[in-house]
Amino acid sequence: MALPLPPGLTHAEVAFLAEMELVTVVPRQRLDSIDLLGGKTPVLRPPHRADLPLWLALLLKKQRRANILPPAWLHPASLSDIIHAETKLNPEAFSEPPPRPSRADPSRPGIARRQHGSGGGDDGDDDDDDGVYSGGVTLSAPFRPSCTADAPAGYLPYHWLEVAEQLLAHAGDDVAAALGGGGGGSGGTATSLSSSSSVLGEVRGLLRDLVEVRAAKLRSSTAALGSFGGGVMSLRGVGAMELAESRGFVLGVVDGVRKLGASVETARREAEEEGMDEGGDGESDEEMGF
Repeated sequence: MALPLPPGLTHAEVAFLAEMELVTVVPRQRLDSIDLLGGKTPVLRPPHRADLPLWLALLLKKQRRANILPPAWLHPASLSDIIHAETKLNPEAFSEPPPRPSRADPSRPGIARRQHGSGGGDDGDDDDDDGVYSGGVTLSAPFRPSCTADAPAGYLPYHWLEVAEQLLAHAGDDVAAALGGGGGGSGGTATSLSSSSSVLGEVRGLLRDLVEVRAAKLRSSTAALGSFGGGVMSLRGVGAMELAESRGFVLGVVDGVRKLGASVETARREAEEEGMDEGGDGESDEEMGF
């Protein structure tokens, strides 16, 4: 008999889904297109950039056939701005998710339209901010290019923590080189390695601070669920791994509030029944003349 699985996705499943996020690579040798379930990959021609799934980019990196360009939101300045916004500017809300990509409209100079998914219409005025396009196609992570080199800084994508951990673990030299810590100056190799390690250490420290800030904010947000009337908790901007880690805590709070509400309701009904019984006995005594 199989054991019951916990509700939601496990950490391993979330990390597996994050490997479908698109990242930008710089190929070191030519590679033909590959047929995948999600479609064909672009032909790799050095030194032209290309967007590939994270799992394929890490495989090419391991084989020394490509280098990975980290997204702009992984830069220390971007992480510092996000931490400042979540602790000082808006301490009660999470940072906004990255906006959908847009491109210039050749028929109307100076006007940009948001790009549609497959099956989307031509009119960008029917789009809303939830990723639902006029053609009925909904694009969400990992099918948004929110981890590529063209992704805007100052926004955290849905799989930000998983992608950051994978890039730092398996492409740390590329991250350090892109962030300005991998260049070999007059100090030689030792200076370059020291600079790279300091940059990676700074990024890891900022990520650790960001995880702690958002985890504390997520725990404090459950106070809204304590009202017996049914509180509302906003999860806009919360990442996939954060949801997986906090799911048990939030479900425990909701279950506890439900049990408390049920016990209070039971006590209230018992009190009402006792009051009705006492009132009924008094009326019967008066009618009998006692």
